[in-house]
Amino acid sequence: MLMFAIGVVIALAAVVIYDLTQRRHAILRNFPIIGHFRYMLEAIGPELRQYIVTSNDEERPFSRDQRSWVYASSKKQNNYFGFGTDNDLERAQNHLIVRHAASPVESPHDGEPGVDPLWPVACAKVLGGARGRRRAFRPESVFYVSAMSYGSLSSRAVEAINRGVAIAGGLHNTGEGGIAPPHAHGGPLIWQLGTGYFGARTPDGSFSMDRMLERVAAHDVRAIEIKLSQGAKPGRGGVLPAAKVTPEIAAIRGIPVGHDCISPAGHSAFDGPDRLLDFAESIADATGLPVGIKSAVGELRFWERLADLMAASDRGVDFITIDGGEGGTGAAPLVFADHVALPFKVGFAQVYRVFAERGLADRVVFAGSGRLGFPVEALFAMALGADLVGVAREAMLSIGCIQAQRCHTGHCPTGVATQNAWLMRGLDPTEKSARLANYLVSLRKELTWLANATGKRHPAEVTLDDFALIDGQFRVVDLRERFGYQSTRLVGAAA
Repeated sequence: MLMFAIGVVIALAAVVIYDLTQRRHAILRNFPIIGHFRYMLEAIGPELRQYIVTSNDEERPFSRDQRSWVYASSKKQNNYFGFGTDNDLERAQNHLIVRHAASPVESPHDGEPGVDPLWPVACAKVLGGARGRRRAFRPESVFYVSAMSYGSLSSRAVEAINRGVAIAGGLHNTGEGGIAPPHAHGGPLIWQLGTGYFGARTPDGSFSMDRMLERVAAHDVRAIEIKLSQGAKPGRGGVLPAAKVTPEIAAIRGIPVGHDCISPAGHSAFDGPDRLLDFAESIADATGLPVGIKSAVGELRFWERLADLMAASDRGVDFITIDGGEGGTGAAPLVFADHVALPFKVGFAQVYRVFAERGLADRVVFAGSGRLGFPVEALFAMALGADLVGVAREAMLSIGCIQAQRCHTGHCPTGVATQNAWLMRGLDPTEKSARLANYLVSLRKELTWLANATGKRHPAEVTLDDFALIDGQFRVVDLRERFGYQSTRLVGAAA
């Protein structure tokens, strides 16, 4: 018995040593031995779910099927599913169907001669080209990693994302926390400028052009995004809980250590669309970079006034990012997350119509974010008029997030959304960067497959006519009518 007990102790010690030293699984590094139970339960999940809790498609914000697809894609495992769909297609409400063509475009296969293993899908528009910005460029990928700040995410998570973007191609949005050392690993940046102006602020919190120019000169910044609001907490400033405000983050942002970092609800550098355009043009003139805005959608008067001003003068923004109310965040009041801001499809369509009706759709690069990091959702966003698609939480899943929904506590078990040193050590940036790259490549590949299935060579050619919407009563919804895209001008713009 004694020898058996000693054997068990030795075996457990060996498992602990292995778990602490391996780099593939953050859960095992952070929680030796115990972490294995997570994988055991996951392995028998399909059997248990026949009797307990939820189906593959019920969980939110991401279902088990969606998470499984991201995990398998990021690990270059088999991401196919067997035995057919488990969705009830006849009774499902608002279920999207891609209308495949009788003569689809032949999609190449991995490994065939001439097939780029990165499956590049460049943006159909030149960012900043319509307004002649000195540093205008065509994004090499229609997908980019959307805004997530260093502070909300750990340094290792940000580094993994930046390295992954460098491998796969694309852009990395800094989030409103500013540019930090983890952003300097080869991935080109979209610098998001929030109401706190972190990285470009004076001691009193005002905007500083001089500080901005210093940062732009020191980093690979390709565009500036002025954040007006985000889908998860529109009308509220960003929140970084005190537990995440480390000395390093405080120094980067220019804020006190150990206190909640709460950004103002609005900008002090401008108010209203007229002064916003002046502000955007001043940044574009000083930096030469494309300048855009990001916002969730509430009242439409702002967008109508902005479009009217752009149509009547030579001032304008180069890109507009629309975030849906289903977008994610590290911390937000529940009532704002649940009840403020339109969902992406509704909000984007309303804004796009405003600009298309004024003949401005071709002069602006439109981007979308808010749970769009899956092939069919991304393709539908592009059918609505989006030129770029931002992925955030899906990128987190690819580098190890398990949807524990502990982001706001600072105790993320996978080291992704925390500043806890022990939890962060489980996340190896080099290993996880490859997984992010694999996910982005899979996303572009399957997006291409879907576009090819409709008879189109590039996803930007796909329109609402290439989709059907099932209403749950054996009827197909006219999507152009549903989203108000019937007019000739809108039909041409969306096509």
